[in-house]
Amino acid sequence: MTPETMPNQTAFFSPETGFAPSGGSPDAAAAARQADLVAQQLQIVREEIGRVVFGQKEIVDQALVSILSGGHALLVGAPGLGKTLLVTTLGTVLGLDSRRVQFTPDLMPSDITGSEILDEDTSGHRSFRFVPGPVFCQLLMADEINRASPRTQSALLQAMQEHRVAIAGTEYALPRPFHVLATQNPLDQEGTYPLPEAQLDRFMLQIQLTFPDEADERAMLLATTGTTQTAAKPVLTADELIYAQSMVRALPVGERIVDAILRLVRSARPETSDVQIVKDSISWGPGPRAAQTLMLATRARALLDGRLSPSLDDIAALARPVLAHRMALSFSARADSTRIEDVIDELVSRLG
Repeated sequence: MTPETMPNQTAFFSPETGFAPSGGSPDAAAAARQADLVAQQLQIVREEIGRVVFGQKEIVDQALVSILSGGHALLVGAPGLGKTLLVTTLGTVLGLDSRRVQFTPDLMPSDITGSEILDEDTSGHRSFRFVPGPVFCQLLMADEINRASPRTQSALLQAMQEHRVAIAGTEYALPRPFHVLATQNPLDQEGTYPLPEAQLDRFMLQIQLTFPDEADERAMLLATTGTTQTAAKPVLTADELIYAQSMVRALPVGERIVDAILRLVRSARPETSDVQIVKDSISWGPGPRAAQTLMLATRARALLDGRLSPSLDDIAALARPVLAHRMALSFSARADSTRIEDVIDELVSRLG
């Protein structure tokens, strides 16, 4: 998106009022045109990512939904499924300053957030100087996050939630935008530290990576084993991404969609649900942040598809990645091999 074609945000959007009311007013018409321009750019983003990340369209869309919603995502999948490649490509295509941290048991909080060092000038005067850590970026890849100690995980938690870190009593703001895409290997769990529920809740989506189908794997095999490999190119800038994120929050949501989101989230809690499988299988359910996440994520998915408002299909598509890591099965349900995904699918089937 060039400066000449970049939408003029002030023409139709303000944090207080969002979109201008519908009814054929010039502001509403301008809003629709600007949203269409952003949707076109997002389609180019999709295509550019697809040149490097083969298949996995749903996975790519969920990662984009997380970023467009202004949140973080947890990528879960076996080794070799392209988690690192996906994050690296997203950083390039979206024009973000990205960093990668390999989480290990001996990683300290200061290795992520930064630390103060003692400097001495030529006159012998000593003073402390803050050296920023890798968290001071716009897109942080936290690789195998569950291999770090709870102390280090909690340091990242403040950065994810508050977009700032505190060092020696001084707070430092992180760059805008700021997103964490963390990876987690579901295999080889010995010596790992499972993420606490409070930190899991900070991730907007838990994205499950699966093996590609045969056609995509064939294309991947041919494209990555030759003498040249395709490299992603920037499509957006950080400022243009921030603009797209503001547009997501401005998209209108119908009362039917609001009611469906509330009904889905509340029916996933055993305390407020009238669904028998929830009462029998779930020990604790999603909190209010799940409803907030689903509201933003459905808007982002709609914009990604070139629509001005979300639908029930958006809720159905995002229910698993939004709710799965915010619910826990009871002991008896685990013994009966009940899956969280089956419970969520049952709840989604009741939305129509």
